[in-house]
Amino acid sequence: MKNKIFNFFVVLSLVGFISSCSDVLEAPTKSSMDEMVIFSTPILAEGAVMGIHQSFSETNSYRGRYIPFYGLNTDIEWWNSSENTSDDRALLMGYNPNVGSTQMNTDNNAWAKMYEGIERANICIRGLRAYGDVANNPELAQLLGEALTLRAMIYFDLMKAWGDVPARFEPLTSETLYLPKSDRDIIFKQIIADLEESVDLVPWPKETAATQTTERVNKAFVKGFLARVCLQAAGYGQRPDGTIRRSNDTELTVAKMYLKAKNACLDVINSKTCELGSFEQNFKNLCQDKTVAGLESLYELPFSDGRGRVLYTFGVKHTTVDKYTQQAQGGTNGPLPTLFYDYEKEDLRRDITCVPYEWTNGKQVPRQLKTWCFGKLRYEWMSRVVVSTNDDGVNWQVMRLADVYLMAAETINELDGPAAAAPYLRAIRERAFPANPAKVDAFMATATAGKEAFFNAIVNERALEFAGEMLRKGDLIRWNLLSTKLNEAKTKLTALANRTGKYAGYPDKIYYKTAADGESLVIYGLEKGQTDAEGAALGYPSNKGWFISDGVAALTDLKINSLFLREPNERQFWPIWQVFLDASNGQLINDYGY
Repeated sequence: MKNKIFNFFVVLSLVGFISSCSDVLEAPTKSSMDEMVIFSTPILAEGAVMGIHQSFSETNSYRGRYIPFYGLNTDIEWWNSSENTSDDRALLMGYNPNVGSTQMNTDNNAWAKMYEGIERANICIRGLRAYGDVANNPELAQLLGEALTLRAMIYFDLMKAWGDVPARFEPLTSETLYLPKSDRDIIFKQIIADLEESVDLVPWPKETAATQTTERVNKAFVKGFLARVCLQAAGYGQRPDGTIRRSNDTELTVAKMYLKAKNACLDVINSKTCELGSFEQNFKNLCQDKTVAGLESLYELPFSDGRGRVLYTFGVKHTTVDKYTQQAQGGTNGPLPTLFYDYEKEDLRRDITCVPYEWTNGKQVPRQLKTWCFGKLRYEWMSRVVVSTNDDGVNWQVMRLADVYLMAAETINELDGPAAAAPYLRAIRERAFPANPAKVDAFMATATAGKEAFFNAIVNERALEFAGEMLRKGDLIRWNLLSTKLNEAKTKLTALANRTGKYAGYPDKIYYKTAADGESLVIYGLEKGQTDAEGAALGYPSNKGWFISDGVAALTDLKINSLFLREPNERQFWPIWQVFLDASNGQLINDYGY
C-alpha cells in the first residue's frame, strides 16, 4: 500500500493538479471531460484521491516541518536542543517564531502544501459529486468520504497551527485566488458537516477491501476524528484580538459539541471493530509497517520507505550506524525529564515512553537528564533496516483507539458525570497496570469523587498516554491550560534540577553496565529510594553524575527557560510566513499580537 499510493500521482495531471504557489495556489486548468472519465471510473478516481497524500509527504510539508515541529513545547514534550535560541527551531517551538523563519518561510512549506492538498481534495469532491454514482457504487462512496475526511484533517491542522485561515471549499478560480482569513468557527462547522457526511459513505475497518489497512479512511477513524474536531471547536483558543475564549457560535457550544463527540466515540467503542490490545505492540506494529486494520491504530498517514521523518525525529537516538539502522538519527524531540517521574513505577507506559539512553556502536549508553528520548518508536523494533540518511518510511499515526476511550470519558463526565464516564477511563488504566488491579481501583475511587476530580484525572491521563504523539498542545489550548501547565512544568523542572520537593532524595549518580546480551543497558539510580551507597556497592563498571556533571547542573536555567520564550497564551499560533503575506495581494495579515 505504501508504494501504491504514490504510483497513482500521474493521474492527477489529467485534472490540472500540477500547480504553483501564490498565496495558496494558482488556478488550475480544468477539463470537464477528463473529470467525467476519471471520477466515474473507480480505479482512476482512487488514483486521484490517493494523490491527495502526495501533499503530506513533500520535504517541507507534514514530512519535514509540520509533524516534527507542531505540538512542541508542552508540559511533557520539548525539542531536545531548545536552549539553542539562536536557532529558528527553538524560536518556532518556544512560542516566539518570526515571519521570516529560516525553517518555515519558503513557498513550498507546510502552509502551501496544505492548501495544495485541499485543492486536490476539492477537485476530487467536485468530480465525485458530479460524476461518481456514490449512491449506488460503494467504491466511489468510499472515495468521496475519504476526500472529505482528508480535507477536514488538513483544515483542522491548519487551524491548530495558524488559528483563523482562508476557507476554500470549492476548486480554485481566478475570483477566489486571493482570499482573506475566515473565522475558524465557519471552517469548524463545515468540516464537522463534511465528517458527518463521510460517516455514511465509508465502511468500518476490515468491512471492505479498501478498509483492510490503516492507510485508508474508515468509519471508526471518521467518527473518532469527528469527536476530536468537536472538542477543539467547543474549546478555548486565542482569537485575533488576543483574547482567550470559547466560540460565541450557538452551533459550537460545549453541550452540542460534547454530545456529538460522545455519541461518535461510543459508536466506535460499541462497534467492536477495533481493539486496544497491547500498548507496546501498537508501536511495534507501527515500526514494522503492520498496517492491518481492526487493531488499535485507526488511521495513519502513509509514507513510502524512502519518505517520512517519523523515527528520524521521534525515535530512540542512534549516534552511529549499526545492525538496526544505517541512519544515525532519532532523539530530536523528547519527553521533559519530569515526565518519567510523573509515572508510577508500575505503569508499563513509563519505560516505553521515556528512554534515558541512546545507541552508540551497537550498544545502549546513557543520555543526559535534559535529553531523554521518546521510546514509542525504535529502529531496533523495525523489521527492515533504514538505509536513507533522511527518511525512514514509518507512518505517522493520526489516531488510535485509546484516544476514543479517553474522549468518551471526558465528554461523558461533562454531560453525565464521573460514574457514567468511569468505565472508559478504567479501560486505559487497566491496560497500564495489568498486574495491579488494586492500584487501578484506588485510582478510580479518587478520580470519581467528583466532576472536577475526574476532569483533572483525564488531563493527567492524556499526558501519560499520548506523550510524544503531539496531541498535548491542542488539548492544553482547548482546556485553557496552556500557560498554566507550561508554567507548572518550569517549576517542576527547577525542582528536579535542585532535587527538592517530590524529587528530593534521588542519588547523585546513575550506575550502569551492559547486560549479558551485549547491547542493552542496565541502570541503577533512577528510582525513588535508590541510593548512591547501594549503587556504588553494585560494582557496575560505569557511573555518571545525573543531576550535576563535572560541577555543572544537567538542567540549567537556560534550558528550563527555553521551554517557552514568550507567554504561551500570546503565541498559541504561528504567524503566516512572510513569503505568503507578500504573495497574498494584501489579503493576508498577521494578527494575534504579531
